[in-house]
Formats: sequence, C-alpha cells, structure tokens
Amino acid sequence: MDMLWNGWGDPAKAAPLPDTVTGLLRDLLGVTPRSTPALGLADLRPPAPTAAPAALRALAAAVGGDEHVRTDAESRVRHTRGKSTPDLLRIRAGDVTDVPQAVVLPATHDEVLAVLRACAAHGLAVVPFGGGTSVVGGLAPHRSAFVALDLRRMNRLLDLDPVSRTAVLQPGLRAPEAEALLAEHGYTLGHFPQSFEWATIGGFAAARSSGQASAGYGRFDEMVLGLTLATPEGTLETGRAPRSAAGPDLRQLVLGSEGAFGVITSVTVRIRPRPEVRVYEGWRFDSFEEGAAALRRLAQDGPRPTVLRLSDETETLVGLAQPDAIGADLTQGGAGCQAITGYEGTAEDTAHRRERAAAVLTACGGTLVGTEPGERWAHGRYSAPYLRDALLDAGAFAETLETAAFWSRVPELYTAVRTALTDTLTRAGTPPLVMCHISHVYENGASLYFTVVSAQGEDPVAHWTPAKHAANEAVLAAGGTISHHHGVGTDHRDWFVRETGPLGVSALRAVKRRLDPEGLLNPGVLLPTD
Repeated sequence: MDMLWNGWGDPAKAAPLPDTVTGLLRDLLGVTPRSTPALGLADLRPPAPTAAPAALRALAAAVGGDEHVRTDAESRVRHTRGKSTPDLLRIRAGDVTDVPQAVVLPATHDEVLAVLRACAAHGLAVVPFGGGTSVVGGLAPHRSAFVALDLRRMNRLLDLDPVSRTAVLQPGLRAPEAEALLAEHGYTLGHFPQSFEWATIGGFAAARSSGQASAGYGRFDEMVLGLTLATPEGTLETGRAPRSAAGPDLRQLVLGSEGAFGVITSVTVRIRPRPEVRVYEGWRFDSFEEGAAALRRLAQDGPRPTVLRLSDETETLVGLAQPDAIGADLTQGGAGCQAITGYEGTAEDTAHRRERAAAVLTACGGTLVGTEPGERWAHGRYSAPYLRDALLDAGAFAETLETAAFWSRVPELYTAVRTALTDTLTRAGTPPLVMCHISHVYENGASLYFTVVSAQGEDPVAHWTPAKHAANEAVLAAGGTISHHHGVGTDHRDWFVRETGPLGVSALRAVKRRLDPEGLLNPGVLLPTD
C-alpha cells in the first residue's frame, strides 16, 4: 500500500477532531475552517517529464525492464517532497512543480550502481526514496531534473546470525516488515519511532533515527554494525567487527548522510530476543521541571526503563501524550505533567526494574497513576501524524520540531524555543499553542520535541517560515543541536552549516566530491550546492 498522497499513512485511519478540540481551536486560537475545496489526486497536473528517451531507456536497462521505471503522473506525485506540514500544504494546494522525472525501482545493489551510472551519463540527479516520511525537506533536491530511486523492491532479510545476534537487512524494508521477519526467528530490532508504520531501514540509517524505546534499545545509529553504500564512484563497505581501532569509523560518515554521499543498499544491525512482557504505565508530576529532574535521575543512575517520556503542562492538559484521547483533560481539569514509563524484557527483569524505578520516581515527587495511561499511550503511539492531518483539515496549522542538549542546558533551551515560537506567531496575528515533551534521554542530556498549533493565516507556508527560522536561531543560541532525530534535509541545512563550522563543512564537501564528483546525489540536501 502507498502512503496517502496528501497526508500521513493509511486513509482508513484518519478521523475527524473531537468537538472539544474543534472548540478549543476556534475559541483559543481563532481557527476557522478553510473554504477552498479539497483537491483530489486526479486534479493534480504535474509537468510532463523532460528526460530524454535515451535516459529512460538506460534507466530501464539498469533495473531489468520498463516496468520498473514509472513516469505516470500518480507515481511521480507520490514521490514529491516528504511529509512536513509545508510539504503537505503545498501539495494540497496543487503545487507539484518539483516532481521527479521518473520513479526508478532497483532490486539489487548492482542495479543501484547501474542506475547511478545511467544518471551520471544523462545528467540526472538522484533522490533515494524509502518510506517518504522526511519532515525536513530531505526529498526536495535543488535540481529540477532528478529521479526518485524507490527502494521498495529491496525488502529482504539477507542474513541472520543467532550466535552474534546480528541481521543484515535491505534498505527498502519497512519497519513492520523487518520486525515480522525478525520475529520469525525470535528477535526484535527494538526500533519504534512515530514513523514506524511507513519508514524504512535505509531511511532510519540515513537520518539517524531514534525510536520511542530508545532508553532501552538505543538509537538506530547505535544498532548499526555495518553498511553497504552504492556511490557513483563504486561501493563502500563499512563495519567488519562490532568495534575497531582501525582508523576513523566510516559507518558514522554514512549514518546521517541523507542520501548525499550514496545509496545505502544493506544494513547490518544488532538484534535482541523478543521480550517476554511489555508493561507501560503513567506517572504524574507537579511541574515539567520536577519531572525532568526525575527522568535525569533514572537516565544517570538507573534503573533505566525501556521507554521514558515526559509531557509538559500544556501537552498534558491537551492530552497530546495520548493522541487517541485528545482533548479529554480539557473537560476534566487536568493539571501537572504526565510521564510514561515502559518496561520490556523477561518477566523477572521487568518486575525488578519497575520496582526500583518506581522508588526513584516517587522519591522525586512522582505519583503513579497506573498502567491505563501507559497502555493508552502504547495503543496510540503512532497516531499523532493522523491528528496533524485532521488539524489541517479543520483549518489549523500544526507542525513539530525537535532538538537536544546537555541536561544543564535543557531548561534554557525549552524556554528559548517556546518563546521564539510564541512571539513570532503572535506578532503575525496567529498566537499559537506550543507543547513539548522529553522524548529521548541519555546520561548527559535529553531531546525536546515541540508541537505547535495555530491558525493558518492567509499564506500558511509563508506564515510558518519566520517562526521556524526563529526557533532554529533559538536552538543554536541556547546550545542545542539543530536536529536530534529528524535530520537536516534542506530545512535545517543553513543552521547545520553553522553548527558544524567552516572546517567541518569543508571536510564533508571533500567527502561528497570524492564519492559523488558530479553532485548528483540529493543535491542541496545536508550541504549547500557549490
């Protein structure tokens, strides 16, 4: 199944907003439904491909036939941009001017190499395409003549080593498919980001993804033991042992490269036995500051739960911590901040960690509110993107952004980003609701994930851009990183350049010139074009 062309995921899972939320949007934010009729996929008229017939023939030869090179309007539209709110607003308005020339579907590493050679010969840029879930402009190259390299045919489990507990996965595997294949052998990857239902293994590696169970399983880049990369200059193999002192780790050069250095064609990952039990529960703290201190205690001194999250007062009040119950607390007078803890593993280990963690959380001022909030969160953990679609349908603007910092900088970062968003959008005449949660914790710091809702204004994309830029400036000024797990794309590129510094950017440019001398791979993503 393809993802919804003008929204997120499965159309059957979309649901209208509850009346309480519609009322809040109207009364608090001045949101009114937009009167423009919705466009259908058939209403879109992308420009006809201009790629030379010889180029299309070369692409077909590279992937084993014309059936694996698609130039029809629907295929090209479905591979246009990603799933950020500006992406969705543009395509909902009928803007499909930057569609790919063709969608190419290779099945092997050698076919990917052949596609890259064909594109180099005919001057076509290449955008690797997995699940299409980028929310930072990662699928928006600065070239009009490009092809989308859809990796869906590369969707196999190539190898599983139960002694070493490793697996080799192809990049086009969607996360649920990967989990199902590993489960047949009694294992799990343990990577469950909000994009889980649609994102792919290659995308996780290319963007340094982080899953909701990162406190227990780690980030995806911590799971990766080896990678194979196809580039216009040949093949790069990385990772032949779990750890090595044989020079710099080239895996880290590929991880987070977002298709700018090459196309990931296989990933060797660490796997874990499937847990016997999974238990999720809710805690309540009087304030975000108090809850953050409790999370820091667990992250630094243990025991660390598998899942550990904390919503601020606003997010808790609105109920965004439980998307399937959005708006419930608005009529119940909810107060304080909600935390979610989750435990996965053997029954004995899980019970022991729950007991010890409960003692720490209680000592830090937390109140256990039972398993019901935790189980509701687990049930609706992938629902938030569908909620965004419903907000857009109702005439609201809704977007997310995230960052991370060391624990000592987290309070300043939290305040700075909220202030930047609130002040910028209020000056624009659309005062926002700004919510935040701690989504990932480490011994030395944490990630902050913000959700912003406001009225759309006359031009929603132009309305959001100054606020996004102000938030980016606030992140850097407060000592945060421009992205913890969404990646750089084009939206964060200018701030990534500043965060990395001139010498670091020059080093990355040198790598790109060596691996991609013609600048064909995702031009303008991650690094500015020359």
